[in-house]
This record gives sequence, structure tokens and C-alpha cells, in this order.
Amino acid sequence: MIIATTISVNKVKIRLTDERWKHIVLLHPGLVDSQSVILSTVKNPDYVFAGGGGELLATSKIFGNHYIVVVYKETSKDGFTITAYETNDTKWLFKKKIIWSRVS
Repeated sequence: MIIATTISVNKVKIRLTDERWKHIVLLHPGLVDSQSVILSTVKNPDYVFAGGGGELLATSKIFGNHYIVVVYKETSKDGFTITAYETNDTKWLFKKKIIWSRVS
């Protein structure tokens, strides 16, 4: 069941399903109150990186060197959230290809 949607920087409607939300909070319980932050990160990220399997990684800086990363996939019709997590280990992240950036 779809519990929320947002629009990506590519103007694609991205679904967040109940199943994916349960996955996110089960593996990352610190995000239990962060559904709006996750949706906002897809809609209004600091960066979007290319993943290794066609997925996109939208990121927003939370504080200091702490980022929220939302992994999602876009299709020709719409898109869907895969997972989300927080990280302060950004060395691997910034080695990925930047697809979109708020920062010039």
C-alpha cells in the first residue's frame, strides 16, 4: 500500500510503500520519526548520486558531516523508494557520479 508520494528532481512521482517504510524503520530505527525528512530529501536534495544498479541516491545534510541518504528508482511511469539511512561516512558517497547538485 502506498503511504506517501513525492516528486523527484527529475519530476518523477516517487512512491513510499508501507512495506518499504517498515523495512526502513526496522533496519534504521532512528528514522522512525523521519518520514517527512525522507520525502523532502527526494524532493529537495542537496545532491543526487548514481547508484551501481540504476538506482539514485538523494542526499541531504542533516548537521555537520551527517547526511540522510534515500535510495530510490525511477521508471518511465513513476518511481519508488528502496531504502533510507543516515551516514557520516561520506568518502564512498562523494566518489559516486553526481547526477544533480544544489551546490554549484
